[in-house]
Amino acid sequence: MPALVRGAILVRAMKVLPRGRVDLARQVAIWSGFAIAYELARGFADRNAEIALANGGAVLRFERWLHLFFEQRLQRDLLDVGGLVTAVGWTYWLSQFAVVGMAVAWIYFRRHDSYPHVRNAIIVTNTLGLVGYILWPCAPPRLLPGLVEDTLANSNVLNHGDGLVSLAENPYAAMPSLHTADALIIGISLAMLVRSRWLRVLWLLWPAWVGFSLVTTGNHFWLDIVAGGLLVTVSLPLTSALERLHWQHRRVASISPG
Repeated sequence: MPALVRGAILVRAMKVLPRGRVDLARQVAIWSGFAIAYELARGFADRNAEIALANGGAVLRFERWLHLFFEQRLQRDLLDVGGLVTAVGWTYWLSQFAVVGMAVAWIYFRRHDSYPHVRNAIIVTNTLGLVGYILWPCAPPRLLPGLVEDTLANSNVLNHGDGLVSLAENPYAAMPSLHTADALIIGISLAMLVRSRWLRVLWLLWPAWVGFSLVTTGNHFWLDIVAGGLLVTVSLPLTSALERLHWQHRRVASISPG
């Protein structure tokens, strides 16, 4: 390839990158490091099956005490609807990683000023959720005997027994629902950042659809979803506070002598 052509491609690529190649590499390193640390730490959270099942039973009993246990009825009434099993199944598998990843990439390239806060909010939220999983492992309803159907087990979509899935997932990470927390962060962020009115509406509805999918597939109680929402109400102010501390530290360091 002629040097002139390579130079033109490089110049065009640099225009696409909001902060250049070094910053892009830094962001890839941040996300990669977080993912590795998350997976290593999560290994400590999936060792107490007996405790996790007992905690899942406690969630079930609390819903019944509230007279608001409706997960069985929801599955029975809705899973015969044509195509719904496939739709909620793909939503479950894609919402947390594929959709979040593509949304974060779009924000980085197209709305870069908002990117650092969205990145930080996701990392802080998932870190808090991981701490919760370690301290209070909780089984999802699909693992409680005879309670609800695991709709992914016999579907054409991925299931929890597939090699890569079983290797990477923590089956006892139901409370709080990080699917819900991430969907809220991404849904609200994109609703504020996209220009199309219809896209804003769709992104505002996204967390509700994800929550519906989580319950319908048997992967979460509705209380797990509420806990995921409450987690966001804690993590967002915490993220803002940590960002303020970071910038104050940088400001003090920049004016310190020597």
